[in-house]
Amino acid sequence: MSTRPPSPVIATIDLQAITDNVTALRTRLPAGAGLLVAVKANAYGHGAVAVAQHLERHDLADLLGVATVPEADELRAAGVGLPILKLSHCLPDELPAALEAGCELTIVDEATARAASAAVAAGAGGTTTSAARVHLKLDSGMGRIGAPLGDGVELARLVRSLPGLDLVGVFTHLPIADLGDDGGFTDDELAAFLSVVAGIEADSGPLQWVHAANSGALLAHDLTGFTLARPGIAVYGCYPDATTPRTVPLRQVMRVATRLFFRKWVEPGTSIGYGRTWTASSGTWIGTVPIGYGDGFSRLNSNRGQVLVNGRRVPVVGRVCMDQTMVDLGPDSSDAVGDEVVVLGGQGDEFISTDELAGLMGTISYEVTCLFTDRVERRHS
Repeated sequence: MSTRPPSPVIATIDLQAITDNVTALRTRLPAGAGLLVAVKANAYGHGAVAVAQHLERHDLADLLGVATVPEADELRAAGVGLPILKLSHCLPDELPAALEAGCELTIVDEATARAASAAVAAGAGGTTTSAARVHLKLDSGMGRIGAPLGDGVELARLVRSLPGLDLVGVFTHLPIADLGDDGGFTDDELAAFLSVVAGIEADSGPLQWVHAANSGALLAHDLTGFTLARPGIAVYGCYPDATTPRTVPLRQVMRVATRLFFRKWVEPGTSIGYGRTWTASSGTWIGTVPIGYGDGFSRLNSNRGQVLVNGRRVPVVGRVCMDQTMVDLGPDSSDAVGDEVVVLGGQGDEFISTDELAGLMGTISYEVTCLFTDRVERRHS
């Protein structure tokens, strides 16, 4: 039997950091409120199954949030039993699989409500439940999906009148809650949403879950009146924006490392990489590492990113390739083939954060971790 060789790129996921982050975030919740942890997009690149299992094993989450039915299927196949909310609505042909996975469903309008009711009545997905748990999504300012706030009371009344549907939640999503100063927009948005929720409960009865808070809102806003929050990026140790108040400490969960697998001396005037975009101004050692944009180390790091080698920062030189990246080790390098190279996280006294990489790439920390592909081996510890 052959032994599978190690992946050239390893993402180490610190599960204790997830525990610490969730514990810190829970201090921001109103008394008695629950926590939905977003594990969509492979838990923001951190490995959805392992993260969900950890959350369930240590009683850290009340619900999980996914974006697609296959994401829910993957968790159920791995034995995860926590309630799962599909954060967007299902098209009719997705409903059987969603019900089979035991998803709590999102309703955004009359059509999605009636389709969900019909699917339950037809026993879609082999479901034997008499009612699917559903959450009504309202649009309070994001402009993406959801019914207008003004339609909330009437739509909730309809949902509660339809057979096979159990309305357990009402939610919205906030577009600028992560900003340190949004001119009062988010507070006004939350107040308007809660006013509609009060109308729904007065008209057709109480709700288990009233939720709006993403990571930014959980960190920065008063959530009185809410019974659930839905953090994502903060669970993985990143603040959603540079201006988000640091009301609780967070620890970066992901560390990505590879190894030096080739080095050579180059003379002044030697060009490196595709397009010859970098030329040595003096003699130096060039190292090659087996990571590239095919692994999720963005081509935007070309000629401006840095990596850690033996506790020091060295610059990326030339264009990041699909499978390899070159770095300038310097003229006095004593680095050896096989030495660890860190592209995200710490080594010695140096640390490369997701925010640092995001800044170099002109993007956000969410994209940095989500970019790491399946070719990168995840190790959870």
